[in-house]
Amino acid sequence: MWEQLQIWGDSLLKGVVFDEFRNRYQILRDNCVQQLKALLPFPVENNSRMGCTAPEGFEMLQAGEMRPGGLALIEFGGNDCDMDWAAVAADPTKDHQPKTAPEVFVNMLEQCVERVRQGGMQPMLVVPTPLHAQRYFDWVTRGLDRAAVLGFLGDVNRIYRWQERYALSVCTTASKLCCPLLNLRDAFLAVKGYERLLCIDGIHPNAEGHGVMLETMKAVFC
Repeated sequence: MWEQLQIWGDSLLKGVVFDEFRNRYQILRDNCVQQLKALLPFPVENNSRMGCTAPEGFEMLQAGEMRPGGLALIEFGGNDCDMDWAAVAADPTKDHQPKTAPEVFVNMLEQCVERVRQGGMQPMLVVPTPLHAQRYFDWVTRGLDRAAVLGFLGDVNRIYRWQERYALSVCTTASKLCCPLLNLRDAFLAVKGYERLLCIDGIHPNAEGHGVMLETMKAVFC
């Protein structure tokens, strides 16, 4: 059994949700990680940060203290695949690129895994949850020229397919490096009408979604 669990990720495992009543993002008190902590016999250290990309996560890992004998969850991709939607709306004919190019994303994942192993810990890659294309499109185009953004995309579901490429990259990297995988995406897609597990923004899991993530984690850690 592991001696400690470290989590390196973004808002997904930070427990960020959108509170529609208060009209702002906040940390869900009973998020999946907080609930998992109460079930595990060893310490859990959550280093996740909202908005974090894989390159930023690698920098955090470089500066972080590894705990030999522990397990490190590595969860990135949701921010890496995102684009500057205001720039897209302003000039939809331009070849806009994501925050982290796909090949750079893979390279950063590989370096994260290597850093964890060098520190005497067991890495486990996490496949982020899926987004809901229409809901996410409606969210990121608020106040923007939606027709222009749609012209760039070609169709709304391209957002889903684009994010899926990053999710598949996580799976491929895990297989290549013989690294265990925690597939939160598959757990969501197995739920009929999985969009009910997401906040109004179409990407952050809500309380019910965190319940599904918790059950997926319990199957691995408990």
